[in-house]
Amino acid sequence: MQETNKMATVPVKRLMLGMGTPMILSMMLQAVYNIVDTAFVSNMSEGADEAMNALTLVFPMQMLMVAIAIGTGVGVNALTARSLGQKDPAKAGRTAGNAFFLGGVMFVVFVLFGLFGVNAYVTSQATAETSELTLQMAEQYLRICCILSFGIVGFSITEKLLQATGRSLFSTIAQIAGAVTNMILDPIMIYGLLGCPKLGVSGAAWATVIGQIVSMIVGMFFHLGKNKDIRFRLADCKPDFRIIHEIYTIGLPAIIAQALMSVMTYGLNILLGRISVPMQSAYGMYFKIQQFVLFAAFGLRDAITPILAFSFGAGNRVRIRETIRYGLLFTEIIMAAGLLLIEVFAKPFAGIFGVSADTLSLFISAMRVISLSFLFAGANIALQGIYQALGGGIESLVISLLRQLVLIFPLTLLFMAIAGSSAGMRWLIWLAFPITEGATMLVGIYLLKSLYRKRVGTEHFPSEMPVPADPC
Repeated sequence: MQETNKMATVPVKRLMLGMGTPMILSMMLQAVYNIVDTAFVSNMSEGADEAMNALTLVFPMQMLMVAIAIGTGVGVNALTARSLGQKDPAKAGRTAGNAFFLGGVMFVVFVLFGLFGVNAYVTSQATAETSELTLQMAEQYLRICCILSFGIVGFSITEKLLQATGRSLFSTIAQIAGAVTNMILDPIMIYGLLGCPKLGVSGAAWATVIGQIVSMIVGMFFHLGKNKDIRFRLADCKPDFRIIHEIYTIGLPAIIAQALMSVMTYGLNILLGRISVPMQSAYGMYFKIQQFVLFAAFGLRDAITPILAFSFGAGNRVRIRETIRYGLLFTEIIMAAGLLLIEVFAKPFAGIFGVSADTLSLFISAMRVISLSFLFAGANIALQGIYQALGGGIESLVISLLRQLVLIFPLTLLFMAIAGSSAGMRWLIWLAFPITEGATMLVGIYLLKSLYRKRVGTEHFPSEMPVPADPC
């Protein structure tokens, strides 16, 4: 139980940096290969603009699939870490077994959507400007990703089980293996190199799913070979609805948070498409660049959650407080660095995409303006990881709804009305993002103070023990 003991004894700052660094690098690499994927597609010799628009249309559904898989993994992660902190390895084993059962259910659902739902989904975002070629490319890409989704589902489960015991290095290696595979296969399959047929956008989809399958295989190898703290039998894969309920009590807010991001992107695709296809594509391109920074915050959040869940399960007030403080501090440092990076290199980033001048101009303005939201968004991401570890599902849901539904759409419509038909004023629309994140952060800090008093002041803690100072 050496690694589990590390979760209890290593100083929080060092533990968070040790667990978080590989997770951050892993997530950033995933974002890089998303960017590379897009860059290769945008530089196709034929149909580059249509291909870019196609990727923009399919991206919300890709995000939704990841949301369901990763959100389930978050619940598995926190419940497994908490069970180990409570010295209940049998429950940890049942949690792992039920995680694989849930993975099978998710895969079946995704396949059914790939077979019967793709056309309706893609055409729902089309405008009068959307070409038939764009719709065809989008359907081909998304169908491949859905029908072969077992890779992303399987890796999401094994990744979170490795992270739950502090073995994030192994999950990072698995992530890197898949990312490198994807980046190598992209030009080969898109452009038809080394004897491979020229597959275009479909080649990008094949490269993506093959990379995910490689990550799953490597992650499973490490889980079965190294994750000795979690012992489960085949019988543990039988659905236990009490375990499933606990997984989704923790994981459902994470699913909703990610799913709302998908809904937000889907809705914004429709709204921005009413202005122009270049506006729609520019947002899709920016979202890929933005992920490079936000995924780093997600990586650190994935370290915060098991550390805090373990300490909460063990009833250690001091480590709970330190995890919250260092988690927020380190996340803000990452986001400040990301803001500086985007602002300084906005034009060089734009140069990697081979699209029209109008799209590029809108893309650069998006980078300049929306990146101002990073400092607020980072705090909101860290807060959601904290809420999940402390069982604050409602708090996490409130933050998700504010960020990705309640505030962003009214503000976008407001700035669209202000900008009107003036092409020179369209940059104002991007202001909806920093305003939304800033307002949400203020609410999030208030909710954290309330949750800290309620959960840490009572549950699992003797009343005679002094309550530490508020971490905020």
